[in-house]
Amino acid sequence: MKVIEKIREAAAQEDRVVFSFEFFPPKTEDGVDNLFERMDRMVAHNPSFCDITWGAGGSTADLTLDIANKMQNMICVESMMHLTCTNMPVEKIDHALDTIKSNGIQNVLALRGDPPHGQDKFVQIQGGFACALDLVEHIRSKYGDYFGITVAGYPEAHPDAIQNDGVATLEAYSNDLAYLKRKVDAGADLIVTQLFYDTDIFLKFVNDCRQIGITCPIVPGIMPINNYKGFLRMTGFCKTKIPSEVTAALEPIKDNEEAVKAYGIHLGTEMCKKILASGIKTLHLYTLNMEKSALAILMNLGLIEESKISRSLPWRRPTNIFRVKEDVRPIFWANRPKSYIARTIGWDQYPHGRWGDSCNPSYGALSDYQFMRPRARDKKLHEEWAVPLKCIDDIHKRFMKYCLGELRSSPWSELDGLQPETKIINEQLGNINLKGFLTINSQPAVNGAKSDSQSVGWGGPGGYVYQKAYVELFCSKEKLNALVEKCKGFPSLTYMAVNRGGSWVSNVSQTDVNAVTWGVFPAKEIIQPTVVDPASFMVWKDEAFEIWTRGWARLYPEGEPSQKLLEEVQSSYFLVSLVDNDYIRGDLFAVFADF
Repeated sequence: MKVIEKIREAAAQEDRVVFSFEFFPPKTEDGVDNLFERMDRMVAHNPSFCDITWGAGGSTADLTLDIANKMQNMICVESMMHLTCTNMPVEKIDHALDTIKSNGIQNVLALRGDPPHGQDKFVQIQGGFACALDLVEHIRSKYGDYFGITVAGYPEAHPDAIQNDGVATLEAYSNDLAYLKRKVDAGADLIVTQLFYDTDIFLKFVNDCRQIGITCPIVPGIMPINNYKGFLRMTGFCKTKIPSEVTAALEPIKDNEEAVKAYGIHLGTEMCKKILASGIKTLHLYTLNMEKSALAILMNLGLIEESKISRSLPWRRPTNIFRVKEDVRPIFWANRPKSYIARTIGWDQYPHGRWGDSCNPSYGALSDYQFMRPRARDKKLHEEWAVPLKCIDDIHKRFMKYCLGELRSSPWSELDGLQPETKIINEQLGNINLKGFLTINSQPAVNGAKSDSQSVGWGGPGGYVYQKAYVELFCSKEKLNALVEKCKGFPSLTYMAVNRGGSWVSNVSQTDVNAVTWGVFPAKEIIQPTVVDPASFMVWKDEAFEIWTRGWARLYPEGEPSQKLLEEVQSSYFLVSLVDNDYIRGDLFAVFADF
């Protein structure tokens, strides 16, 4: 979806404020891993979009393209990619645009770009463009209306137009405004401004734009002050005016980083309050890849709450233009959403309204991607799961500790710790894990909870949500046989079980699709975003069993007895999916009582 469309939708809702975040490509692999972890946390607060910068001179082109793709398709946030003219012949520009278009990205920030490192002035390369206006015209000419195009606005004039005394002449400022209008007239539909610290300058700039006929939204760029030296470096590079009261406040605390950060949050909050009071309801935060100051400002403004994170669906809704209507998924990948996205990329259609013919789509094969983890998460798994395993009871205890919240990581989850709804049943889960039923996915029964419930809610306020109790687990053949026998006394229970080799045990047909989550909302059809689908279960089981070795056993040195024990479990246990269809009076855990 185009960012301009999201902003217009928000503008139609009285007093709704939208915010967004900017990030830049880190220089190291660890930095990139950490950035995605941080993005994941920040995107949970529902920004309208996030953008990723294009390094000076195109120095991060490939990395920026890769990050933009993962932002859009794995983090699932509306993504905007910067694109500059520096060192970019038209062939490279088109390659970048074709790449993001194929990845379902619709938003570009068109910039001239800074000079490459070691050069003082921008120089147009042969076969390239001289300025952002050329780039806007090219995008509109070649790609029509596909892209939403954003351009930069400079409240104090472009740095090249600012004189040594720190101020642009009236003529230079007027010329800069006129050039901005030409960019908008050429097809740009949104303006994001350069950083500033004098709010009056920004408000005057907006008024001046309106006076010359620029009518598109103008989004203020807010850069929180995180440390004093960085602040001086950035404002010096951008030739940004620093109000005397800001200098006076920073001078006595400039060597106290925490005090500088706290002041930066205070200043950013007050700037945003003044901007919002003027009637502008959009904010763009330059994060410098740091989350605390940006989120603190938004919390001070009452735009987010740390403890309240709303979900439009039980899983994060896709932003890729090709799958924006997707609203149904199998429950099996609930804790591995990125793996599910990777295995379903390229489907001609994504389920909308109902799961439909589950035999039609073809899942992608398992690849190394399903077992790759950010270094920080891998380190946590080593700390929590690479412990000596002398017997099967040691395995049971690992699973129990995770369900009780004593461990933050699991080889079967991409997520950090337990989800809020799991905590409703975590003691029952811990109990059955000690009995040898090793759980990897679950949800409690819910009968008409308000849709804004912090533990089980989704879909926004005004609706009611429902869930069938569900648990997915590994167990031995002996325990499975006993469980199947006990299920005969619980007519509301349906189960599927399969081992690594594909031996199937079930009391449902392999074509029976069971909706296990649904919601009822005003003026909408019933939404059923999560299903138990036998065909998908048979695909998921390969991944689930493979995690025993590639996700857990590989944490140990080769040949360790712990590895052998895990491999024995992998080869002999069954994966079981169990649903209690009585979401009103049922008790899923009663079937485990006598084990």
